[in-house]
Amino acid sequence: MINPWVIDAAYLMLTAALILAFVRLAKGPSLPDRVVALELVASIVAGMVGTHAIDTGVAAFLDIAIVLALMAFLAAIGFARFLERGGPRDD
Repeated sequence: MINPWVIDAAYLMLTAALILAFVRLAKGPSLPDRVVALELVASIVAGMVGTHAIDTGVAAFLDIAIVLALMAFLAAIGFARFLERGGPRDD
């Protein structure tokens, strides 16, 4: 059994990372930077869901975390394809 303070520390670190990723998402400076920040936000959310799965012991949350990570990966590929084909850029 994992100590509760370890789970709390993981939630705290993930929350801090999420806040910093949102700051990067808002500030930019360019569209590719924002795309990377959006991918990071999705990965952090998947990590939070995984941490919640460990905390509660419900294995179904791991399936949700895997689906979130895969969807974020596919969205990042879509954004990269959009930028590669000459989408709007501000850099």
